[in-house]
Amino acid sequence: MIRENISIIVAIAENNAIGKDNKLLWHLSDDLKRFKKITSGHAVMMGRNTYLSLPKGALPNRRNIVITNIENEKFEGCEMAYSLEEGLELAGTGEECFVMGGGMVYRQLLPIAGKLYLTRVHHTFDADTFFPEIDPSHWKEVESEFVDADAKNDFPHTFHFYKRIH
Repeated sequence: MIRENISIIVAIAENNAIGKDNKLLWHLSDDLKRFKKITSGHAVMMGRNTYLSLPKGALPNRRNIVITNIENEKFEGCEMAYSLEEGLELAGTGEECFVMGGGMVYRQLLPIAGKLYLTRVHHTFDADTFFPEIDPSHWKEVESEFVDADAKNDFPHTFHFYKRIH
């Protein structure tokens, strides 16, 4: 069943790469600013490894939900979920909740997400974590914006916003 309030937010390379060694593969200042603007004031949901990759821990001005399978694990400033189902329960059905990684969480929640905020990085990368294939028959593009590489953005990229087709 589609959850309208569950949104995926992700930056992916041309080969669907999203990370290597629990790190991002690129630096795109515009994408980081877009992420902050879109997610501020909302809940963000992530897996344990994604949380551990954050340089300063819990993201400010957001409700941080971390999914872990390590019993009784706690992270400061976060609500802990010990299963995907518990994470979805914490997210509720009202306010928009942004799923921000990692690969396993994306794979499990893409099939039920109602929206997809995608940054396509126009380059291929060596990676160990990939975003699942997106079935275009399930999504309608609402808007897109191309951004060229510059001093603050290592690679050209396109911001896309999709809504689920029912």
